[in-house]
Amino acid sequence: MNKQWWKESVVYQIYPRSFQDSNGDGIGDLQGIISRLDYLEQLGINVVWLCPVYQSPNDDNGYDISNYQSIMNDFGTLADWEELLAGLHARGMKLIMDLVVNHSSDEHAWFAESRKSPDSPYRDYYIWRAGKDGHEPNNWGSFFSGPAWEYDAQTDEYFLHLFSRKQPDLNWDNPKLRREIYDMMTWWLDKGIDGFRMDVINLISKVPELPSVVKDQEDGERSYHFGGEYFVNGPRVHEYMQEMNREVLSKYDIMTVGEAIGVTPEEAALYVGEDRNELHMLFHFELMEVDSGPRGKWDVRPWKLADIKSIFSKWQTALHGKGWNSLYLNNHDQPRMLSRFGDDKHYPKESAKMLATLLHTLQGTPYIYQGEEIGMTNVKFDSISEYKDIEILNMYKEYRAAGHAEEEIMNSIYIKGRDNGRTPMQWSAEPQAGFTTGTPWLAVNPNYTEINVEQALADPDSIFHYYKKLIELRKSHDIFVYGDYAILAEEHEQVYAYLRTLGEERLLVMLNFFGRPAAFELPACVVFQDKTLVIANYGVQPEEDIRSLSLRPYEARVYRLR
Repeated sequence: MNKQWWKESVVYQIYPRSFQDSNGDGIGDLQGIISRLDYLEQLGINVVWLCPVYQSPNDDNGYDISNYQSIMNDFGTLADWEELLAGLHARGMKLIMDLVVNHSSDEHAWFAESRKSPDSPYRDYYIWRAGKDGHEPNNWGSFFSGPAWEYDAQTDEYFLHLFSRKQPDLNWDNPKLRREIYDMMTWWLDKGIDGFRMDVINLISKVPELPSVVKDQEDGERSYHFGGEYFVNGPRVHEYMQEMNREVLSKYDIMTVGEAIGVTPEEAALYVGEDRNELHMLFHFELMEVDSGPRGKWDVRPWKLADIKSIFSKWQTALHGKGWNSLYLNNHDQPRMLSRFGDDKHYPKESAKMLATLLHTLQGTPYIYQGEEIGMTNVKFDSISEYKDIEILNMYKEYRAAGHAEEEIMNSIYIKGRDNGRTPMQWSAEPQAGFTTGTPWLAVNPNYTEINVEQALADPDSIFHYYKKLIELRKSHDIFVYGDYAILAEEHEQVYAYLRTLGEERLLVMLNFFGRPAAFELPACVVFQDKTLVIANYGVQPEEDIRSLSLRPYEARVYRLR
């Protein structure tokens, strides 16, 4: 196994708007993050992934960038950012920045020039097309509802936006555009950052003809469809990723992780293969779609443990020895993992620790999303007016217009909405959870008086201290990082069990995914003379033969076998 620091790291994702406010304006900022660096050091993480802090009109909370080399006023100044970087490095932690280059803001200087005239030297920095029969150039739909095209009267053409209409897609087929991006990346790397998380990076190459999605039957109304076959893992994407690696990434000792919608393990191996010179790892979405029905994200269905096992096993096996896995169960675009995959009402502590055990005992780099280490949960706002996320608001409007019931829509938002992960970090039981002295940009989850950092640090049995122990185990035992993976008792309906093996060492992981006891028989192929309990999420372990045992609700146990 090719050892690398980024394989051995544990990454902590910060959503700066919601982490810590330092000046009372209700918005988290860079000085707020700086004030909490000792907390991150205490947890034991190695790397911080900072969501976008660049200049932005904030249509999509900073993922619409108007200047890639400037800091958003809400967050502070470049001097504040430099202080943050120095503070992380002084504590032995690294910083990776979000790279958002599938699209920019429509307020970026490039786009302002591009839209002036078809003859503008910046016109080809974006994807412009004439309309067809009084409609958009094709029938692609946006990820954020509605068409993926916006009409611009100034030049009587449409521009492509796979996301918000204020996020026009960049034209990666233009070498001048690519050069601008590589120069910008180099500028940040020369400032001392330790890598990039690349937003929807596998969408940057589009089929040049931009054909419509073929549907057997269209209704009378103009309808829009997911055009992923023409832009997901597009025709030149690997050419561009290898060029980026050659021109920029290979010149620095950094880590790279790409967000990749709709990739299979086989496609992922092309991005992250160690001989491919593209990226180090990917975020795939297969697990994030495990509770989605045929109509997509908002068509919520109960997840099945068999599917979770199958997805993890497939990715663990397919990339083993070829590339590297990213391990995550939530982030800024997903609901809280405790509410989604655990039990945040009856077994919050046990199920949060069980899920953490899963993430930190598989092969790959674990990503902790701010607040998961204290057991933060989904929020249930009473009114749509309390939500801020553009995806939620667009969906609500579209679904109401289509006649869906208010209760049905709100229930989907409670379960899947992105604002679940964006409520402010809960630091204490003080007003506004210690996040701000002002009015927070998004309301604090009302359960902050019970779930907060202050309480977690004071409780030796807290979720926080369990995370800390898991991170210490990864740092001190190579088997947690580099060991082979083999699933056990694959058909078991309640328990997810697997072996990790490195040389003569073996770890046995047993996880009960449900709120009822689970009888579990170890397969006869697991032969051992002795066992040592490495970590468990229940305080007192009964002395018993682990070849046949009953796991308590949401119980997690990890044994070293000899």
